[in-house]
Amino acid sequence: MSALDAVRRRQSWSKVTPEAPTREELLPLVAAAGRVADHSSLRPWRLIELRGEDRERLGSAIAEATGDSSPSSKPLRASLLIAVVASYRHSDKVPRWEQEAVASGVAHVLSLLLDEAGWGVIWRTGGYTRTAAVARAHGLGPDEELLGWLYVGGKPGKTPGRRTPVDAEAVLSRMPAARTDGDAAPAQDPGKAEGCGKKAKKKAKKAAKKAKKRAEKRRKAEKAERRLRKAEKPS
Repeated sequence: MSALDAVRRRQSWSKVTPEAPTREELLPLVAAAGRVADHSSLRPWRLIELRGEDRERLGSAIAEATGDSSPSSKPLRASLLIAVVASYRHSDKVPRWEQEAVASGVAHVLSLLLDEAGWGVIWRTGGYTRTAAVARAHGLGPDEELLGWLYVGGKPGKTPGRRTPVDAEAVLSRMPAARTDGDAAPAQDPGKAEGCGKKAKKKAKKAAKKAKKRAEKRRKAEKAERRLRKAEKPS
């Protein structure tokens, strides 16, 4: 199966069967997931596997974090939970948000690899992921944060509902055309401008109308250009 096929068929499994991959089966998948883009190769992440009683301890920690009197049963929905931890490194070049993005990338790639291997996976989070009680249960350090858990198990017979396909044309665009000296700067909402008189409001509305027309013209030109490139593309 190609990477494209694996990505296209991936879906979240909210319910899984009790089977789960062994640690030996998990290790090569984790090693492969670590190949994500990583600025300066900091590896600002680590994973924690929760099995058996570990899940019950997590349930107690969630109850402590949320103020519930009884342990949460959520961690018992799968035999294997993989906690995704952002483990931040000191760097003058790589900001904290970028390091968290690396950890998130590892989690996503690992979920793809598990799905391709035949396992059902869902990434679960919650407001309690950043609480002190849950952090203690996972043994997190002062420069670490929990991003959630991959719940892993066997795929039941019933396939979950399909997600709405992505409209690639709607989300993939070109940079806006460069403004010329004659282009007006984007006008603020005339109704919200404070202290402007009737003349200023009229002028602002006129500028906004012109800007809207220019934007529409650019969109049409970009669409025509995409169609032209598609037509010229060799079959």
